[in-house]
Amino acid sequence: MRNGGAGEFTNIEFVFLDRDGVINRKPGAGTYVTCWEEFELLPGVEDAVAKLNHSGRKAIVVTNQRGVALGLYSLQDLAEIHERLQDKLALRDAHLDAIYVCPHDAGQCSCRKPLTGLFEQAFRDFPTAHAGNRIVVGDSLRDIEAGRRLGMRAALIDDGTASPSPDLQLARSLAQVSVVSLPDFVRRYLCPGHLW
Repeated sequence: MRNGGAGEFTNIEFVFLDRDGVINRKPGAGTYVTCWEEFELLPGVEDAVAKLNHSGRKAIVVTNQRGVALGLYSLQDLAEIHERLQDKLALRDAHLDAIYVCPHDAGQCSCRKPLTGLFEQAFRDFPTAHAGNRIVVGDSLRDIEAGRRLGMRAALIDDGTASPSPDLQLARSLAQVSVVSLPDFVRRYLCPGHLW
């Protein structure tokens, strides 16, 4: 990983965000966010998304939601969580331009990250997105690998609390930058001139 300067990201127009661990607090290993009451926005996320919106960039979520395949919650439950999320963001004049979900278990599809199906669907919906103007922001090797397979730049959310692992080390080596949070990334690299 190399920590690039803000100028390296000035042409970014499409910001692809993982959900759990980037937008909301990631549940513990083997557990899932099954309803809005379990969904906890991370500090500063609303303002960070608003800054992306106001800078003219698209903020697009791409999220694996294996809990649907496991029967822990339904697609309707997930849609309600995301509707409530959009309502919460709207209170801070922010919004997500699109949310793409993989509800499958491993090996059942081509959309579960690190596979690229969710991104490819987004590229069809946003045809002006190309390798030079998009970035993925995620907290796991899956996110970083998916973006890099498509020639995208990648930013790793790494707040230092995760246990050291080969996956984390590889994610750090593949990402262009490592930051402690989404607000940190937006402040330092995408909207450094905006007042916070």
